[in-house]
Amino acid sequence: MVNSPGAVARSLHYWGSITCLLPVLVVTVTGTLLLLKKELEWVQPATVKSTPGAPTLSFNQILDVARGIDALSVTDWQQIDRLDVRPDKGVIKIRATNRWEAQINHTSGAVLKVAYRRSDLIESLHDGSFFHSRAKLGLFLPSAMVLLMLTLTGLYLFLQRFRFSHRQRRVKRHPATR
Repeated sequence: MVNSPGAVARSLHYWGSITCLLPVLVVTVTGTLLLLKKELEWVQPATVKSTPGAPTLSFNQILDVARGIDALSVTDWQQIDRLDVRPDKGVIKIRATNRWEAQINHTSGAVLKVAYRRSDLIESLHDGSFFHSRAKLGLFLPSAMVLLMLTLTGLYLFLQRFRFSHRQRRVKRHPATR
């Protein structure tokens, strides 16, 4: 027996929604948090502004400051994930591999702020790399394809219902024109 396009679309829509439920939930929640990261201090610490200008600290001075901040747990450059230099704000952000961030004045080395930074963790959850290096392409990409299929089958089902109800209204108005 050959299934109608509507029956196939309903079946694909039903099973596809169950299949990609968890990855879509993760992407939706983390995507919302990432959209709000500048507004939510819990996700990403706000940048403290200092005197703008060219930074004068050397890399060795930056490392010495980082070593003095207990939360960073830095002993050498291996524990520093990245430096983010913001001359227009007068600050250097030191991000440690343990996800803690320190913001220091770019000329004096004074510690302006120390906070836990969750945005990188949330981003790795969002793209699937948190779960496994292959989850990004092996789970989240197929889920995105299923979500695309859900969109298309949902549109098809909506248009079918719209066409059917339009046809029903036309028959009620003009019963002789079937």
